[in-house]
Amino acid sequence: MYDTLINYINSRVSRPLASDEIGILKNNFVPRKIKKRQAFLQEGDVSNYMGFLVKGAMKKYSIDVKGAEHVMSLYIEGWWVGDRESFAKLKPSAFNIEACQDTDLLILTKKAAEEVFSLPIMNELTRQLDENYSYASQKRINAALSMTAEERYNMLIDSYPEFTQRFPQHLIASYLGITQETLSRIRSRAIKK
Repeated sequence: MYDTLINYINSRVSRPLASDEIGILKNNFVPRKIKKRQAFLQEGDVSNYMGFLVKGAMKKYSIDVKGAEHVMSLYIEGWWVGDRESFAKLKPSAFNIEACQDTDLLILTKKAAEEVFSLPIMNELTRQLDENYSYASQKRINAALSMTAEERYNMLIDSYPEFTQRFPQHLIASYLGITQETLSRIRSRAIKK
């Protein structure tokens, strides 16, 4: 499990991790298995962990007053999982995070995260991740405000083609902010082209 994390970090930073840095990672990241449909975080709880997804798939969602699920994020291997605001500010989360498949994570507590992210190389990684998250958030907000459902679906397919293989249609539809019926029509038109 640790090799996946080490390779991930090494592929995104300016130099390979040193052996002492690898030791700090291994001492602070804890392996955790989560079964399909098991919660990693529940709405109202404080997020005590952030995770690096080694194997599996997860979703972050909220539930409205009518009981409808609204998918905020979908996660696959090599992605960070958690509610950053709840984790950083120790406030109750507005979200649920759940495994969509049997999942292997490497998790960090707040105290462990402080040690890990005090490493200069991890600060470099964090800056890159924050920039990428900012860009992706802007694209997603713009898509929600100005694109048709079909354009949003095509953007998702272009950006994350593996999502359609990893997540059921109802989750993809919720993530795009459309109904399952609309998604089915869009997919049917795409197949006919």
